[in-house]
Amino acid sequence: MAHPKTDFPAIRACIFDMDGLLINTEDIITQSTNQLLKKYGRPAFTPSIRSQLMGIPDSTNSEEFHNWAKLPPSISREQFALGLKEQMRWDFPTCTPLRGAEELLSNLSRASSDSSSREKIKLALASSTKSHSYELKVSRPETRQLLDYFSSECRVLGDDYSRLRQGRGTPAPDIYLIALQALNSTMGSEEKAILPEECLVFEDSVIGVEAGRRAGMRVVWVPHPDVAVEYRTRQKDVLAGRTGMIKNGDDWQLGEIDDGWAESIPDLEQFDYRKYGINTPSSMNSL
Repeated sequence: MAHPKTDFPAIRACIFDMDGLLINTEDIITQSTNQLLKKYGRPAFTPSIRSQLMGIPDSTNSEEFHNWAKLPPSISREQFALGLKEQMRWDFPTCTPLRGAEELLSNLSRASSDSSSREKIKLALASSTKSHSYELKVSRPETRQLLDYFSSECRVLGDDYSRLRQGRGTPAPDIYLIALQALNSTMGSEEKAILPEECLVFEDSVIGVEAGRRAGMRVVWVPHPDVAVEYRTRQKDVLAGRTGMIKNGDDWQLGEIDDGWAESIPDLEQFDYRKYGINTPSSMNSL
């Protein structure tokens, strides 16, 4: 067990996952999947299997899902995947922001860091979602407005292959390191580059937490209630990035149990700005 680190620098940048953290896409994916499972006479997702697959790209095409679903032999994986893609094409435009997301991003967009320069907090989005799915998910005005807190150059999506190498999705740290590069590219020549330990990652998925830890960044884990229940006895492993859900090598990038680099909160409304050296109008008014 590590001694918790307490002398962290003030946070200068916040990097956000999107699905299941800022908008309710994880519940919509479950709804879409259940509709298709019902069509083929199969039972609905259980909270346990759902939480194990949450946050993993194309998880319903995995061995784990199909071993559980036991679809009729006449239904190929390709057929199921195509059917689910079509169902989600109809369902994704109904996405809405999750509780606390708009207030948090609004506050951070006006916030400053306790760093010596008292500079504005920088924001970036790092999501494994593909561009076409992203556009469906921001169909509603309130959802598009939410994602507009991130400038286009500071949004890194799963098919941003000019910056993100294929096969290097989470739990690899690449997407968060690329988001940091994007933030630093917007800095003025006289400004000091943001370091990984000055970044705070917001994640809802277990492998996303691991990616943030591998990037050398601090992490706030905001799990879906089903995920929180599934991992309640392994929360310390999750926060250290040590669940071993997907083998990635490079174990030197992982954290240690109770090392102080990550925490879990039940929802975005519970975020403590002052803990991370972030000054916002709302946090200052609460002092």
